[in-house]
Amino acid sequence: MKTTRRNLLKTGAGLGSAGALSGCLNTADPAGAGASSGDRGFEGYAAFFALWDWSEQVTGDLASFENAVDTGEMGHGWSPPGNIVRDIADSEAFVYLDTPEFRWAQDAATQISNDHDDVVVIDAMRGMEGQLLNWDVETDDDKTPDYDHDFGRDVAVEKFNIYDVRTGEEPAVWHIDHWHGSPPDVPLNGSVYLKGAFEDDEGRVVPLGEQGFTFGASVRDGSEDVLSFEPDGDRIGLHGEETGRASIAFELRHEGDVVWDTSSDLTPVSVLEEVEKEGASRAKDPHFWVDPVLGQDGVDNITEGLTEADPENEAVYEENAAEYKEELAGVDEAFEELTEEAELDVGVFVGHNSYQYVENRYGFELHTPVGVSPDEQVRSEDVARSIEVVEEHGIETVLYDPFETTDPAGDTIPNGARVILENTDATDTAPLTPASGTTREWQERDYGWVEMMTEINIPSLERALKA
Repeated sequence: MKTTRRNLLKTGAGLGSAGALSGCLNTADPAGAGASSGDRGFEGYAAFFALWDWSEQVTGDLASFENAVDTGEMGHGWSPPGNIVRDIADSEAFVYLDTPEFRWAQDAATQISNDHDDVVVIDAMRGMEGQLLNWDVETDDDKTPDYDHDFGRDVAVEKFNIYDVRTGEEPAVWHIDHWHGSPPDVPLNGSVYLKGAFEDDEGRVVPLGEQGFTFGASVRDGSEDVLSFEPDGDRIGLHGEETGRASIAFELRHEGDVVWDTSSDLTPVSVLEEVEKEGASRAKDPHFWVDPVLGQDGVDNITEGLTEADPENEAVYEENAAEYKEELAGVDEAFEELTEEAELDVGVFVGHNSYQYVENRYGFELHTPVGVSPDEQVRSEDVARSIEVVEEHGIETVLYDPFETTDPAGDTIPNGARVILENTDATDTAPLTPASGTTREWQERDYGWVEMMTEINIPSLERALKA
């Protein structure tokens, strides 16, 4: 059965018989849950569960979206029926991801754009090129923040590293008073995102986003119109506003004030119409939607597209989106708290590698015997390496993706997880979902993206990382 909010209402009567899942039941009604089909005349189509839920949250009572993927199936790696384009053409908006990992949706979007100009096509990952990770990116960043030390605003920074979020590579290092290397070029009307690590004279790394510290930058020489900056905790986005060259200083800020910078050796950054993309020959990991921070950008893209499709309700969509993004920000805070309290920074996840963005943002690692694609098969040597990781780190709870079992709604665990339990001291398993699909039981519990994170994923990660 296809997922619509109306279907959720029909299945809600069976809530009392739903089996136990990690976490508690969320009884709050979602946006639009009380609307009948007659109340919600605007209709849309979404390529998989997370996009469907975000679209429903933004439109509220004003529209009804249909999830292309049947309940009980994973959205990533899914193959559509032959009538999918016809069904989408009957709607007024199609929300998808413009990535080869969802080739069917790319093809459908192209056909809809060419043949049905009354349907608004919305790419939820538009403009995110500078933030997308390569598949299986291995970051050079081995700098673990010291959350226990009280640094204070007079911190003495001796070393500063920047890392390209797209590749995990380290393009430049600041040592004492000068640079080794330089930041990458920035595309016009595009962005490059950099992670920063500030190290004091005792080798301690400042916890950006904590104790009032943030990562900043500013133009110190040249036109300020060339670049704009988007600080975000331990990273910053450099956005190309117009072609040219400007010299910038990276900054450590405390409560908004610059307490240290690289102004003694300004570094030039060029904004070019065409930039040789870092890792352009490598495919990008599409799972940005698992990250609650990047997810807010996805919600913004959906909101902008829906406003184009239905401009009369722009104010309502923007208000709904702002409220929903606060919920995503709450999930971000929950991940932050989890990793601060966790005893382990390594876990084992028997499922395709869908958590790179979360790992990269919050500073932990999930070893997986499977790659990014759900079509990849688990090999015995990969399971053997997972067993070594469990033994090395004293892991007690092994994570698994319910959609990579024979029965996503049941108690079945993947064979790889079973083998790990049989050959290690690990005693437990816990589900972890990338929110690309839903089960009947999660439907009955009215679990959207937020609830999947707060009621399933975060509790499971707390067990796996001993938080």
